[in-house]
Amino acid sequence: MENSAEAVRRWWGAFCLAMAAGLLIWGQTVLQPYLQGGWFVLYWFFCFAFTLGAIVIALMDVRAVRRRVKAEHRELLQRAIDDLTAKEGEKPTKPGK
Repeated sequence: MENSAEAVRRWWGAFCLAMAAGLLIWGQTVLQPYLQGGWFVLYWFFCFAFTLGAIVIALMDVRAVRRRVKAEHRELLQRAIDDLTAKEGEKPTKPGK
């Protein structure tokens, strides 16, 4: 289940990725004749910043998902152990043994 923090993180990641892609497309097509000198460097710096932001957010998301999966795995293993020990205690003892 996604919680609100995951949804916000993924929204920001998608936003950064969309902005980087949009800046790339616009920079290579419509704005190419206007990007000269300092504007060129500034424009591509912003494109790089959005790309880097998308990468950092993706890494944070991978870390959060791995942490959640590890906790769920641990919980599932503990539940299985608890079920086995409960069933072991419920076994009727055979007479004479």
